Amino acid sequence: MDRPKVVMDAEGIDRSLSRIAYEILEKNKGIEDLVLIGIRTGGIYLAERLRKKIAAIEGKEPPLGILDITLYRDDLLITKKKPALGRTDIPFPLDGKKVVLVDDVLFTGRTIRAAMDALIDFGRPKMIQLAVLIDRGHRELPIRADFVGKNLPSSLWENVTVHLTEKTGRDEVVIEREG
Repeated sequence: MDRPKVVMDAEGIDRSLSRIAYEILEKNKGIEDLVLIGIRTGGIYLAERLRKKIAAIEGKEPPLGILDITLYRDDLLITKKKPALGRTDIPFPLDGKKVVLVDDVLFTGRTIRAAMDALIDFGRPKMIQLAVLIDRGHRELPIRADFVGKNLPSSLWENVTVHLTEKTGRDEVVIEREG
């Protein structure tokens, strides 16, 4: 593989999340009936950061949940590598809520489709919005993010990886070519 190219550093990630927090508040007119749901794993850390930024602006934290989409994936039966089952923790009702799903990278849209299927099993939200740090294109399903940190056009032969301090000890987004 080629050397990874850093396309977003820690400051860029922080600025993007600050902007997304303000956009979420503007679109939803505050935090009334607003909940954040982080998709396991990268989305959890980003949702926690967004929650803190929103709390700093509004003076109150929106509820935060964690969603594992493993059992909702459409490739469970065809993939050779069996994904590990994680824990879902949504300790509040979703009925009538404005849900902001949070993930690190939007690619084909299949993860988000699975997340929406999973959410519906927990209730009937008023609306579901999507916040992602990186939108790299190449959609296979008609899914679009409402809040995007950075649009990063990439080829199918490239990997886009989000490193977050909570998991890897550093904040950066890198892109590298396969093979």
